[in-house]
Order: sequence, then structure tokens, then C-alpha cells
Amino acid sequence: MTTNAKIVLIEDEKNICSFIERILAPQGYQVISAPTGQKGLELIHSLDPDLILLDLGLPDMDGLAIIEQVRSRSAVPIIVVSARTMEKSKVAALDMGADDYITKPFGTAELMARIRTALRHRKEHPGFKNTRYEVEDLIIDFERRLVKMKGQEIHLTQIEYKLVSLLAQNAGRVMTYESIISKIWGPFADNDNQILRVNMANIRRKLEENPAEPKYIFTEIGVGYRMREE
Repeated sequence: MTTNAKIVLIEDEKNICSFIERILAPQGYQVISAPTGQKGLELIHSLDPDLILLDLGLPDMDGLAIIEQVRSRSAVPIIVVSARTMEKSKVAALDMGADDYITKPFGTAELMARIRTALRHRKEHPGFKNTRYEVEDLIIDFERRLVKMKGQEIHLTQIEYKLVSLLAQNAGRVMTYESIISKIWGPFADNDNQILRVNMANIRRKLEENPAEPKYIFTEIGVGYRMREE
């Protein structure tokens, strides 16, 4: 299925730009590239794109500053595409407002899947709320607060249900430890991840056939969690 979504690509490496353009153009995406952060901001302001692909290591400014500027006035999806592998860089970008983070080098399928997810979330009306999550044998009915695995109801504690519900309603997105803790335990909660990890381990024992090889909730090591998308 093709699309006419407009994408601003902020990347100073020409070979990466060419590669991404070759991937996206046949699918109908309109890709407009900028080699510097300042040029990228100008394009964002003038074109009002549907999505931003952003490198963090730009010649004139740090990509995190771009995220901060864009988020001060727009909710346009931002996918960071960067060679920075340090966990703190990923966490900083996501906590600052990026929707996703892909580390170079990346595969074509991975990039396309992340773009589709980001654009799908953008199309959702701000007041829209999913009432159901269903992937393979797992069903979560948000209105009834009901979780089923292979047709059998799964008992979750109140906190466990809140965690699963939060991740499921943001399926496909990486949620950082800090953002999860803030939403579940409140903005003034201790950012120690231990209580979160314990709850996630309990959830996996209840939902996953093999918790060591999860099918539904994936760990982004040092960053957070991502729920499998429908």
C-alpha cells in the first residue's frame, strides 16, 4: 500500500540520505532532505511534514536541540536515526519527545515498520482511545479491564494491569523506564527501576510461554519496554 506522507529527513551523510530515499520513494513517501539542523528546522516550519527522520550528530547543532524546538510547538512524529548507541542518548531523545529510535546500521524492514507505526499513531484523533488490543493469543479489553490468554482470563494485580494497559495502548512505541514510572506511580515517584522490573517479570510469567523469549513485551535494554504492535 502506497502513501503520500511527507517526510523531512535531517541527515548530513549523503549515502544515508540516498539509501533512505531509495527505500521510501517507491512506497510513495515524499522525502525532503536537509544536511544541517538549521536547514531541517526551516523545512519543518515551512512544509509541516507528517514525519521527521532525525540524525543526532549534525554538523551545526545537536539533534536533541531540534527535538526540543519541534516539541515546543508540534506533535509531529519524530524517529531518531543515529549511530549513537549509548543508552543515555536513546533515553534522552525519547524522554525529550522522540517517538522512536533506530540505531545505525538498520534494516529496510525495520525502518519501514517504525515509520508505519509512527504515521498510524499520528492519524489517531487526540480523543480516540482503543478499546481492545489483540495479538495472536493475547486479548486485552480496556473497557472491561479484562486480559485473556488463549481464551482463559489472566489475573493481574492492579499495578500489573495498569502496566500492560499502558504498553498495549502505545503498542509499537518504546516507552522509557522513567516515563512508565511517572505514568503508573506518579511524577514524584523514585526513578529506581527495580519495582518496575519486578512487576514486568511477574507479568511475563503470566503472559509469555517462555519469559526469556517474549512474544508480546520486549525489553529495550537500558531504555525501556516496547509492546508488540497489533
